[in-house]
Amino acid sequence: MFKICITVRDRLAITKKCIEAIKRHSTIDHQIYIYNNSTKFYTKQHFEYFWKLYENNLITQVTFNTDDSTFNAFGKAVAFNQFGRLHMEDPNKGKYDFLLLLDNDIIVTENFDRILTRAWRDVEKYKLDYIKIIGQMPGGIKDSVKLQQPIAGFEAKEGRLGGSGLWSMRTNFFKDVGFLNLKNLVGFFKKQDQMYWRVLSKASSKPGFYILGLKHKLGLHCGKYTGSICNTLSRGGLAKYEESKANFIKLEKDIESQSFSDFYEMIQNDKEIVRSW
Repeated sequence: MFKICITVRDRLAITKKCIEAIKRHSTIDHQIYIYNNSTKFYTKQHFEYFWKLYENNLITQVTFNTDDSTFNAFGKAVAFNQFGRLHMEDPNKGKYDFLLLLDNDIIVTENFDRILTRAWRDVEKYKLDYIKIIGQMPGGIKDSVKLQQPIAGFEAKEGRLGGSGLWSMRTNFFKDVGFLNLKNLVGFFKKQDQMYWRVLSKASSKPGFYILGLKHKLGLHCGKYTGSICNTLSRGGLAKYEESKANFIKLEKDIESQSFSDFYEMIQNDKEIVRSW
């Protein structure tokens, strides 16, 4: 069993594909926690979609955050703190295989969960206690060094930084590493990763090394097809966001019009996506 925290802001069509990928490609029981932060487009459709998932016991929790409930701080950071604090209250928190933080524009690949389970077992086997996160290469990981031994059967590198679009963590992550101080993120639409890099660096017993990247695509990043909410907000604020509404809706319709199988085949064959993050 593992837990997944998915952060959402608009982009309902790719959220549907993200969750369908989890249901199709996972092999282990899991719980999905949805944090929908300050969504502005297709609000009613978001509620209806998550209601159907809830009715069919396909998600464990869905939270609709507002600007007030995120304290005008970066919604993803608030959501991850919320997820972590709830997890810390779980009487069975130590019994899960791992935790997973996922952006809604990440489409996980086949057997991603089994691979991550094996990877954490290998991290424990080889006593790599300083590794706090498992992701994929390149995944934004810098100053990486190849490990002598394979992890979960794949070449692996350890390093620093790494984008949190797909982060797998031990179940004691929030006790071991900690939470972000949201005061430092008020008025921002990004910067969770940069803030966590500092915290992770302090928590690691091996300076400069806290993330492990597998040379295997656990997830395909589809920002190319969805546009970036965070980048749009960071560059021009809410005014730019509203100005970009028509373009985001067009991208939504393009993704919604494709079946999951057709969409998955397209992104698997997109060399830019496969090579990048």
